[in-house]
Amino acid sequence: MGAALAAPALSQAATFDGAALSPLWGLPFAGILLSIALMPLLVPTFWHHHFGKVAAAWALAFLLPFAAVFGPGLAGAQVVHALLAEYIPFIVLLTALFTVSGGIYIRGNLHGSPGLNTGLLAIGGLLASIMGTTGASMLLIRPLIRANDNRRHKAHVVVFFIFIVSNVGGSLTPLGDPPLFLGFLKGVDFFWTTWHLLPDTAFVLLCLLGIFFALDRFYYRNEGVMPVDPTPDTRGVRFEGQVNFALLAVVLGLVLLSGLWKSPVVFDIAGTPVGLPGLVRDVGLVGVTLLSLALTKREVHDANQFGWGPMLEVAKLFAGIFLTIVPVIAMLRAGTAGPFGAVVSAVTRPDGQPEPAMYFWATGLLSSFLDNAPTYLVFFNTAGGDPATLMTTHAATLAAISAGAVFMGANSYIGNAPNLMVKAIAEDRGVRMPSFFGYMAWSGAVLLPLFVLVTFIFFR
Repeated sequence: MGAALAAPALSQAATFDGAALSPLWGLPFAGILLSIALMPLLVPTFWHHHFGKVAAAWALAFLLPFAAVFGPGLAGAQVVHALLAEYIPFIVLLTALFTVSGGIYIRGNLHGSPGLNTGLLAIGGLLASIMGTTGASMLLIRPLIRANDNRRHKAHVVVFFIFIVSNVGGSLTPLGDPPLFLGFLKGVDFFWTTWHLLPDTAFVLLCLLGIFFALDRFYYRNEGVMPVDPTPDTRGVRFEGQVNFALLAVVLGLVLLSGLWKSPVVFDIAGTPVGLPGLVRDVGLVGVTLLSLALTKREVHDANQFGWGPMLEVAKLFAGIFLTIVPVIAMLRAGTAGPFGAVVSAVTRPDGQPEPAMYFWATGLLSSFLDNAPTYLVFFNTAGGDPATLMTTHAATLAAISAGAVFMGANSYIGNAPNLMVKAIAEDRGVRMPSFFGYMAWSGAVLLPLFVLVTFIFFR
C-alpha cells in the first residue's frame, strides 16, 4: 500500500541517465571533499567559522545548474531522495549514538601498564561495532589518557587507539562506522558484515594488539613512570549515567527491527519510497536521543565535556555531501559506458568481473584522505549498486569495499571523523601528538604492511 504525499510536479522518478552526463557534474562533489580534507589544515580559522557555508556553496554549485538544465521538478526530487533515503536516517543514528555515548562517564584512575592498555584497546575495539567508532572513542579516550598521564611517552598509545577503536573495530555492524550504515540503508543485511568481515577484522585487530603490546612494553621498561601520578588514586572505577547502556540497547534493537521487519506500508514522497520500518526506527532514535538528554545528569555531561559542536559539523558537511554525490552515483551506475568508465575499468577484470583486491585498495586509499562514508557509496555503486548481487555473487567485492572504507580510514587524521576528535582531546590533555605527516609515518609503518597481508590472505 502507498500514499502519495507530494505534488505531481515532483513525483517523477528520482533517477536519470548518468551516461548522458559530463564528468564536470562531479566537480562539486570533489570540491566539498577536498575542502574537508585541506581547509582545516590550510585555513583552520576560516574553516572553523564557515564550514557550513562552504558545504552549502558546493551543494548550490550542483543544484542550481542541475535545476536550470533538467528542470526544478527533477532537482527537487533529488533533494527529497537524498534527504529521506540517506541523510536523515544517517544523521538521526549518529546523533543517537553520539548523545548516548556522551551520557556515560567512566570515573576513576587506572594505571597504564602494557597489559592494561592492551586490554582497554581490545575492549574499545569490541565496543566500536556496538556503539560506533565515535561513541567508543569518546567513551574510552579520556580514561585511557588518565591511566597513562604518569607515562613519559604516551603518544603511541593514542595513535594505536585511533587505529583500533576509532577505525578497525567498527567494521562488524552498521552501527560501527557510517559507511556500513549507508550500506544497510541500501539493503545490505545487518549481520552481513559481521560474518563476512569477522576473519579480516580479527586478523587485523590481533596483529595491532600484539604490535602495540610489544611496543608499549618496550617503552614501559625503558622509560619507567614519573615519580608522581598527576591523577589521584581512587578506590575503584565506576560508571556514571548507566541508564544510557539501556538506551544503547534500544538503539541496537531499533536498527535491527528496521532490517528484519518487512512491512507493505510504503509512503511515496516525491518519488522516494519511505517504508514504515525505517520511519519507526528514525522516530524511535529521536526519542532515545531526547530521553538520554533528559535522564543524564548535567555533571556527567560536564565531566565528558559534552557539546553539540562535532555533531553540528557532521550534519552540515554531510548535507552537502549527500547532495553533491547524486550525479557521481548516477555516472558510476552507467558502468564502463558512462563518464567514469575508466574508474570502473580499473577495478574490473578483463572478463568483466570485479577485482576485490583493487576495490579494497581503491576504496581504502580514497578513504584515507576523503570521508569514508561517501567513498563507500561511490564504490558500492561502481560495483553495480545492487545489494542482493553484492551480498551473494560478488560477496568478496562488497567485503573488500567495506574493509577498505573502515580499515583505511585510520591511515590519516582526516580519514575518519573520530581521528581528529581523539587527537584534539589528547592534545588538550597534554599529550604531544604526531603532526599530520608524523601520524602518517606511524600508519605507513604499521598499517600498510598489514593491509598488504590482508589483500593476499582475503582478497586474492
